[in-house]
Amino acid sequence: MNKVELMGRLTKNPEIRYAEGENQVAVGRYTLAVNRRWKKEGEAEADFIPCVTFGKVATFAEKYFSKGQMIGIVGRLQVRNWTDKDGNKRRNTEVVVEEQHFAGSKNENQEPRREPAQDGFYPIDDIEDDDLPF
Repeated sequence: MNKVELMGRLTKNPEIRYAEGENQVAVGRYTLAVNRRWKKEGEAEADFIPCVTFGKVATFAEKYFSKGQMIGIVGRLQVRNWTDKDGNKRRNTEVVVEEQHFAGSKNENQEPRREPAQDGFYPIDDIEDDDLPF
């Protein structure tokens, strides 16, 4: 079984390109910074995992994901071998993403808004359990 599940932060905005030929499939790429479980000398360490997406998954990532955002992915590990133009043998390991999900809070990168709107009502997302009268 080849299954990978990761949660981490995007190191930069996803990039998308289209495959050449008759069937122009969207190919997206991004790198996920995944914290390691064990820390060295009290410092958090992360692995930087290259990820590749195809089709609608790629266009979704480009449209809705951005640098620093926490996401979760499910996919499979892929190892590609090839010979470059100089004749050197090369190897690349990446995760082929089959599912991707938002993993952070909706307002993760924004300051919380605590003032009511002009109509005097608080947006429902800004109300916490401690604010409720019951």
